[in-house]
Amino acid sequence: KFAQAWPAGLYEQIEALPALAPMATALEAPARPERPLAAPGDYRIGPQDLLKVEVFGVADLTRSVRVSASGQIILPLIGVVQAAGLTGQQLAAEIAARLAKDYLQNPQVTIFIEEFTSQRVTVTGAVKTPNVFPLKGRTTLLQVIAAAGGPTSVADSHSVRILRAEPGGARNVLQYDWGAIRDGAAPDPEVQGEDVIQVDTSTLKEVAKEVIEFVIPFSFFAR
Repeated sequence: KFAQAWPAGLYEQIEALPALAPMATALEAPARPERPLAAPGDYRIGPQDLLKVEVFGVADLTRSVRVSASGQIILPLIGVVQAAGLTGQQLAAEIAARLAKDYLQNPQVTIFIEEFTSQRVTVTGAVKTPNVFPLKGRTTLLQVIAAAGGPTSVADSHSVRILRAEPGGARNVLQYDWGAIRDGAAPDPEVQGEDVIQVDTSTLKEVAKEVIEFVIPFSFFAR
């Protein structure tokens, strides 16, 4: 009875909508990488980052350390080292120089990033728990959306934007079809620190949701 009073074609559009609830199930929760990532050349280490310091051939000196709030790490033999503000290459060179001074001949030091906790992304729009999330190693767009609780029932499965800061303060807007990414038809892009991820809302789904919420109570009393 109620369908006859709706605008022409709306009932058919609602019937043709894909099931909304299961959309989040295809998204995988963020996972810590199986292997740490070599520190990117331009990445500046920050407080609370988790680093793996690897000294080639000396297993006792290879370990994971958390950067303190003051930006320091503590290592065997050489003690306190200032890490925050340095690139991985700069920190590796500093550690190697201090080891070479009194302990090792030509030490080979590599810095890996296990958690980029000083880097964060913001997720907003049609997700269940919009928030600011720390990056922990390599993180992709779908992983970030999953960390935000997944898309809501009115999310546009074809439209998500990444707003990325560029040198000079401008923001570059990158547009993605996250439905295609979720289905494996498009690559899942890696997000970067300070990215803002905006999951867009589908106008049609919003209208359908409002209609359904309006009609269901009347259908109950009409029985």
